Amino acid sequence: MVEGVEARKEKFMKRILLLINCMIQVVGTCGGPLVIRLYYIHGGKRIWLSCFLQTVGFPILLIPLTISYIIRRRNRELVISNDTSKEKIFTMKLPLFLVFSLIGVLQGIDNILYSNGLAWLPVSTSVLIISTQLAFTAIFAFVLVRQKFTPYSVNAVIMLILGAVILALNGSGDRSAGETKKQYVRGFVMTIAAAILYGFILPMVELVYKKAKQPITYSLVLEIQIVLSLFGALFSIIGMSINHDFKAIPIEAKHFKLGETIYYVVLVVTAILWQLSSLGAMGVIFCASSLMSGIVIAMSTPITEVLAVIFYKEKFQAVKGISLVLSLWGFVSYFYGEFKESRKLKKNSIPETIQP
Repeated sequence: MVEGVEARKEKFMKRILLLINCMIQVVGTCGGPLVIRLYYIHGGKRIWLSCFLQTVGFPILLIPLTISYIIRRRNRELVISNDTSKEKIFTMKLPLFLVFSLIGVLQGIDNILYSNGLAWLPVSTSVLIISTQLAFTAIFAFVLVRQKFTPYSVNAVIMLILGAVILALNGSGDRSAGETKKQYVRGFVMTIAAAILYGFILPMVELVYKKAKQPITYSLVLEIQIVLSLFGALFSIIGMSINHDFKAIPIEAKHFKLGETIYYVVLVVTAILWQLSSLGAMGVIFCASSLMSGIVIAMSTPITEVLAVIFYKEKFQAVKGISLVLSLWGFVSYFYGEFKESRKLKKNSIPETIQP
């Protein structure tokens, strides 16, 4: 009886944690593209700097990690009063460190692709295209973690891809002033490439979670996110050094249309928002699955669309509306399919009543 109560309590706490991480991911996923677009619109041109900002915000994770360490140490002292061993703030073992270091480099590559795409595309368009990562996440999740496909998830994949294709075929009227068709196509291709790579990274993280030989806790998830971001940032630093970005940043700040102070504020806020997005994604995978994390990204699309039109006065053409409807159709289709599947599993798990 006690075990049943503890199991229900643990399940309830994990749902709360899932809800919190979904909210964190939505805030970061919506806010990141909006704020970095502000950088580009008002004079920012450093692509590698934009890539760097997507991972450099990891020091903020030291705050919750330290709090988690204090709680763990206090609980250990209460349970084992005579224990002389010290609780470690970092518990990740070498095999996990090496694997997530490699995934961090992949994330750095994904970031530079996305940064290039965002530099040439309006926010609303880039977000609609990146939402196709759900399709690629579903495919890679099926291959890597044996994610089950349903007619609803297949329909979601088709709808999301159609939405992106429509944008590509009708993108000439969506270009910013002074932007060539070649630049628009370049942005589109790089954003699609970023979606494919990120669609691979999410299931890969879930696979490592499942195959790890040490227990995965949320405290360890924070450590994993720090390692991912650290190596992603190191990858970006190499690109920034080759591109002489560190010398160009002070000059760019002086010529920023909104002022030098606002320039640095934009950089800091962008770094924090992107870090929230990544942390939320890792947390959702921990609490649910990589596919659920992809769904949250797709769910954020309509919110970012509306905010981009409001704050940046971007054109919301009919073709973009059709693409948005298809994306929403895909999301709702998948969500409905998952709901029906969970109801079916719950029904099957209830033992049949033996008739007298």
